[in-house]
Amino acid sequence: MSVLSNIPYDIVIFALLTLVLVWRLRAVLGRRVDVEGQNLGPVPVAVRQAKPEPAQPVAEEPSAKFDIPQPATRVGQVLAEIANAQPGFKPDIFLQNAQKAFREVVTAFAMGDRAKLRTYLTPGAFAGFDAAITEREAAQQQQRTEIVGLNTLAIIDAFFTRFEGHEKARIDVQIVSRQISILNDQGGQPLVGTESVTEFSDLWQFESEAAQGQAPSSWHLAAARAA
Repeated sequence: MSVLSNIPYDIVIFALLTLVLVWRLRAVLGRRVDVEGQNLGPVPVAVRQAKPEPAQPVAEEPSAKFDIPQPATRVGQVLAEIANAQPGFKPDIFLQNAQKAFREVVTAFAMGDRAKLRTYLTPGAFAGFDAAITEREAAQQQQRTEIVGLNTLAIIDAFFTRFEGHEKARIDVQIVSRQISILNDQGGQPLVGTESVTEFSDLWQFESEAAQGQAPSSWHLAAARAA
């Protein structure tokens, strides 16, 4: 009997198959370790980037609604007379300026800013505002006013006169606003007003004057009262 006839060929074949499978498995596992380990080499790896947070929309206050009388109405005709006397006058531009003046005057009055009030008020109106501020200061009271928004500005009346070369124009504007307005005593306790947003309706009267041969003065607040 030869030596070859004693070799268990089935065991040898099984052993060879096992070696081939181990070699293949090692090759696959080796590649997997390279991807998941630190030595990445040229293997591309998808990097997950954090998505930027979307910008939060800025809450914008709705613009105030302007109410301007039609040209065929009496007030509309007076506005046309003012426009003839004051080149460049336009009711919508006037209301834009009135809106700015309202914010500035209300804030300046609450802060007791007399210098700013002088720029927007006629001398007579300033005297009334100044007296109210002086009375508040004497009582050591503090006014806190926050304009949350303006709803409407409506021209409800207008006058224009011309006498001996002197021209005077007046426009009445009803202003509806939302405010937080509180008057506190010297101890910080509220006397008048509330922390809640309250709707206010005011009637503001603006005036401008001009003498013969002179350009009309800018518009100033002549009077203000609750409407």
